[in-house]
Amino acid sequence: MRLLASAPRGFGDLLAAELTSLGATEVRERALGVDFSGSLEVAYRACLESRVASRVFLEIARVRAETAEALYSALRALPWADHVDPDRTLACDFSGRHPAIHHTRFGAQRVKDAICDALRDVHGRRPDVSLERPAVRVHAHANGAEVTVSIDLSGEGLHRRGYRAEAGEAPLRENVAAGILLRAGWPALAAQGAELLDPLCGSGTIVIEGAMIAAEIAPGLARGYWGFAGWKGHDAALWSRVHAAATARVRASEVGPPRLRGSDHDARAIRVAEGNAARAGVTQWVAFRAEPLPEARPAAPRGLLCTNPPYGVRLEDRDRVRDLHRALGAVLRDHFAGWRAAVITGAPDLGVEIGLRAARTHTVWNGAIECRLLRFDFEAGEAREFGRPRPLIDPKMRDTPGARMFANRLAKNARRLGTWAAKAGIGCYRVYDADMPEYAFAIDIYTAADAPIRWAYVQEYAAPREIEADAVRRRRGEALSVLPEVLGLPASHVHLRTRRRTARGEQYAKEAERGEFHVVAEGGLRLRVNFTDYLDTGLFLDHRLTRARLREAAARRRFLNLFAYTGSATVYAAAGRARETTSVDLSRTYLDWAQENLALNALTGRQHRFIQADCREWLAEAARLNAKFDLVFLDPPTFSNSKRMQGVHDVQRDHPMLIEACMRVLAPDGLLVFSTNAQKFRLDPAIPAAYEALDITRATIPEDYARNARIHSCFEIRRR
Repeated sequence: MRLLASAPRGFGDLLAAELTSLGATEVRERALGVDFSGSLEVAYRACLESRVASRVFLEIARVRAETAEALYSALRALPWADHVDPDRTLACDFSGRHPAIHHTRFGAQRVKDAICDALRDVHGRRPDVSLERPAVRVHAHANGAEVTVSIDLSGEGLHRRGYRAEAGEAPLRENVAAGILLRAGWPALAAQGAELLDPLCGSGTIVIEGAMIAAEIAPGLARGYWGFAGWKGHDAALWSRVHAAATARVRASEVGPPRLRGSDHDARAIRVAEGNAARAGVTQWVAFRAEPLPEARPAAPRGLLCTNPPYGVRLEDRDRVRDLHRALGAVLRDHFAGWRAAVITGAPDLGVEIGLRAARTHTVWNGAIECRLLRFDFEAGEAREFGRPRPLIDPKMRDTPGARMFANRLAKNARRLGTWAAKAGIGCYRVYDADMPEYAFAIDIYTAADAPIRWAYVQEYAAPREIEADAVRRRRGEALSVLPEVLGLPASHVHLRTRRRTARGEQYAKEAERGEFHVVAEGGLRLRVNFTDYLDTGLFLDHRLTRARLREAAARRRFLNLFAYTGSATVYAAAGRARETTSVDLSRTYLDWAQENLALNALTGRQHRFIQADCREWLAEAARLNAKFDLVFLDPPTFSNSKRMQGVHDVQRDHPMLIEACMRVLAPDGLLVFSTNAQKFRLDPAIPAAYEALDITRATIPEDYARNARIHSCFEIRRR
C-alpha cells in the first residue's frame, strides 16, 4: 500500500524515523510529510502510535485531469464501491493548485459528485454527506493537473488525542509538543530516570505528552474515532490485534513516582491541566502546582526543562512577555545547572530576551504560526549569556549609513504626505509602507483630536527565514533610532509591532491590559484608539474612504454592520443620519468599544443596537425573522478559528455564503458593501452572475496607501 503521513513543518525527519520503526518501507521525507509503503498493519500502527503525524492517508489513485469535468470523469471511473458504503456518511476535501479549480470548496464538491454518482450507478443510492466525523473522508490533492486521491485513515487530526477538553490562550498542538520532546532527547532522558519540568505549563500538554512517552502509551489509545473504521477495506480483527499489542506495551509499572512536573501562576490553568492528565490516564506520574515562574526549581540533578511561553500574534512584543522571557532566562541560568532546556517561541526577538545562547535552533510550526525551538545544554556548558537585551531605540545607531538612508526616505515621505494630509484635514495616515524592502515597516501617524500630540505606530513585517536574525535586528535598530527625530515626536510615542504572514485574522486578539486609550479625529468624527493592548489600534486607516462612502449612502436607511469590530463604520453611518444601526460582532469588548465611539460623537439612543453573536448564525436567524436592512457593510476577517465561532472561517472560501446570507436580509433596493483585506482575494464568479456587483477597490484606496493597491478589495452589490 502507498501511504502518506503529514506532519507539522519542521518534524518530517522525526516522523520518517518513527514510521521506519513501525515497519514502513520506501520512506521518503517530503515538504509537509512522509511518503512510505507498508501493509495495512503498518498503516494502523502509524495512526495509533505515531506521536508526530498529523494525518495518515492511503493512496487509492493518481489521475491526470486538466479541467474540472475531466477530474469528475476520472474519479467517477474509480471503484468507489470497494471503499465507500452508500448507506453511511462521506466527506470530501480538496487541496493544492489545479489549473482549472481555484476554490477548494468547488474541488471538494466535484470529488463528492463523482463518488456519489459512481455509487448510485452500482447500488442505486448514494451516501449522505457529513462534515463532522464521517464514515469515510476522501482527500484529493492537486499538483497541477496531477491529482492524488486518498482515503484519510485518521479521519481527523491525530493531534486530537482525546484528553484535552480545554486549552490555553495560544495552545500548543499535542503532536508539536511530542515533536519538541523527541527533538530535545526526552525519550533517552526518561529512560535514565531524569525529571521533566514545564514552568509555564498552561493546560499541561508538554507534561502529559512527556508522561505518555515515558510510559510508552500510544498517543491514539484514547481516541474514539478513526477514519478507517467506516472504510470498506477496514480489517476489524487486525485492528484489534494492533490496539491490544499497543496496550500491552504500556510500561506503567516502570515510570515510578511523579517526576514530570508542571507549574503555572494561573490556578485555573492548573485545574485544566489536572483534568487533561486524568483523561490521558497519566495522573499517577505527573504533578501540577500553581507557582510563579521565578520560583521554579529542579527536584533532581538532571532533567529537561521544556516550555512554551506566551508568544505569537497575541502577545509577541508586549513588555509583559519580554519580561517573562527574561525571567525564564534568569531561572535557567541561576538554578538549572546540569539540565537541558527546550523553549519554543513564536518570534526570534523573544528568544533573544532569554539572554542565553542556544546550542541548537530549529524552525518549526505550531499550526499556522512559525516558531523557533531553542535548545540549551547546561550539561555541556553550551548555554552562554548574551548580555542584556538592547533597548527599543538605540540613539548610537543614528549615524550608520543604513540609518541615514532610511531617515532620508522617511523624511521625504513625511513632507509629501504631511502636506497632503494637512490640506485634506487628515490626522491619521500611513507615512511609510516598506518603501525600501530592506526596511520592511508600515508606519502610521496618529494625531490626537484635542491636542497637538502625535504617535507613530510601527508594524514590522516579519523577515523571510533566509535573512539572518542579526541583520533583522540591525535594520530595526537603524530605523527606530532616527524615527522620533524625523517625525518630530518623543521616543515614548513610538509603538512597535511585528506583523507575521501567519497571523490570519488574529488582529482582534488582546495582548496586554494597560487600558491606555486615546481619542483621534477622522472625517470630523472622534474615535478611540489603543496602541498597547491589541495587535491593531481599533481603526483601520485603509478603510477611510470606504467609511466616507457609507456615510454618504446612509441617510434615512437601516444600516447593518457585520463583523463590526470597534464600530467605526457604524459611527460614520450614524453621522450620515442613518434611521437606525445594528452592529454585530462576536466580541463583547469590541461592541463596548463601538458604543463608546458612538457616545464620543453624541450618537446614542435606542435606534443603535449592538448584538454579540456569530455573524453567520445571526444572519440565518435574521432571515428567518424576515428582518430587512437598506445598507449592509460586510467586512469579515480573512481567517478565524475563534473557539466561540462554529467551525473555521476562511473569507476566500466562505464569502459566497456570507454574501448570499446578506442578500437575504437586504431590502429590494438596498446596497451591500463587501470588503476584505485578503491579499489574494478573488470574487467568486457566481456573485456577479447573480447580482449587480461593482468593484470599487480603486476608488476606496486612499492616497497614503497608493503603494499597496492590494491592501483591500471592496465591492458594491445590489439586486439586478
